[in-house]
Amino acid sequence: MSRITIPASIDAAPEASQPLLRQVEKQLGSAPNLFRLAARSPAALEGYLGIFGALGKGRLPAATRERIALAIAEFNGCGYCLSAHTYLGSNLAKLSPEEIAANRAGRSTDARADVAVRFARKVVETRGHVSDADLRDLRAADYDDAQIIEIVQHVALNIWTNYLNEVAQTDIDFPAVAPGIAA
Repeated sequence: MSRITIPASIDAAPEASQPLLRQVEKQLGSAPNLFRLAARSPAALEGYLGIFGALGKGRLPAATRERIALAIAEFNGCGYCLSAHTYLGSNLAKLSPEEIAANRAGRSTDARADVAVRFARKVVETRGHVSDADLRDLRAADYDDAQIIEIVQHVALNIWTNYLNEVAQTDIDFPAVAPGIAA
């Protein structure tokens, strides 16, 4: 059971959050627990959706964004985010089970995406203290500065959702996936 009360429905959320949750419901078909949890603070929900929406207009493919989310969720041991991104990665980004396992281990079976996922994992492991060689590897894989910045922002956004879900112990409303594979 969640340690922070999650509104049971959109109508039970703070009034200022309800239009935002309805937008989520329209896009996803439901308002998952993470969004209703964040809705307890309309400012937090608005901020999360703003960054999430802006990054969706970025240059990283959806599959790479899911790969990064899986790598960060595994690193942080967030069962909620692993469950959500395994579902989204499989059903929306069409990632194979082998790819999802690689992502959770901080890698990818796709050569170009592998460089981005490894970099994202390095960012979280070193708390941003990456090396010049790490940036050279990204550039050699044809990632430009804008994409590097987007990778870092995806890491930060995923850390926020991981931490929020771990603090709240958010009830998982996706097929459950447990953290803990060998990295």
